[in-house]
Amino acid sequence: MRLLGLETRALTAGLIFSLGTLGAASSQAADTYTVGVEASFPPWAYVEGGEYKGIAIDAMEKIAEDQGLDIEFKDLPFPSLIPALSAEKIDILATGLTVTEQRAKVIDFTIPWWETNDVIVVPKDSDLNVFTAVCCGATVGVQGGSSQKAWMEANVTNSDIDVNLKSYDSYVTAITDMLNGRISAVDVDDTSAQEYINEGRPVKLAGKIFIRAPLALAVSKGDPQGLLAKLNQGIVNLAESGEWATIVHNYIPGVTVPSVPGKMPEYVDTYRKPVAGLPDLGN
Repeated sequence: MRLLGLETRALTAGLIFSLGTLGAASSQAADTYTVGVEASFPPWAYVEGGEYKGIAIDAMEKIAEDQGLDIEFKDLPFPSLIPALSAEKIDILATGLTVTEQRAKVIDFTIPWWETNDVIVVPKDSDLNVFTAVCCGATVGVQGGSSQKAWMEANVTNSDIDVNLKSYDSYVTAITDMLNGRISAVDVDDTSAQEYINEGRPVKLAGKIFIRAPLALAVSKGDPQGLLAKLNQGIVNLAESGEWATIVHNYIPGVTVPSVPGKMPEYVDTYRKPVAGLPDLGN
């Protein structure tokens, strides 16, 4: 009986130690925040030589360092990013994410850190302009779940204009399809379009759609991890230090960097005073 008691106490002690170790490991894991990106979306995020690179990647690393956050990146197709954030499968969304009213209902945005317009991209030898590229039976490539797709549906395909949309998981694939003659044009944000041109791809801008859409980071609705204040402070610190402009110009030399924070639509409730971490800001 005594031996059994010793064995029982040893087993109990071992179990307690194991549970304690597991608890510590779980706590440590919980302190590492998963940042969802679409790693086929240059210049915001992409993979080169097995490493994540891009404006959003470098900026997010600097923000994490500034705010003492431990992060890891997770690559997901763009249509999966917002559902993953809403389901709390990732903690932060950090790609070229446009602020829209529909998205603001299901996720929470940080302060805006960029402003973008859409452009229609066509092959370099094309004679299409911004009007003829989106009419007359043309097929235009868009990314599934993107603000460009939503705009085209609301303003073009749902009207009497004869144009077809084809959705892609990534704009890289859409551009490739266009250059292979499968579609006529691609609707993409101007930052990415300039990156394709800088890379030497045989494409050009047929014209710009002036929407002046803000871009921001995002967290799950209600900010369950309490990250908004830290992300907002990190974005401001990054901009004020000059590092934000350095990062952007490293990927898009010569581009004009919008002021931070940018203008945010009234419907974004996380940008109403007091803004998390920056109480003096807000609509």
